Amino acid sequence: MNGFDIVMVIAIILFARLGVRLVSGYIKMKKEQKEEDLND
Repeated sequence: MNGFDIVMVIAIILFARLGVRLVSGYIKMKKEQKEEDLND
């Protein structure tokens, strides 16, 4: 592996972690919204 490959692997890992955080946060937000709608 040369330096560019290593940088690409690190970038992919960081983007994957960010995507997981965004998706899990979005799901949690939708769930809270649904609970608020039920409480009204």
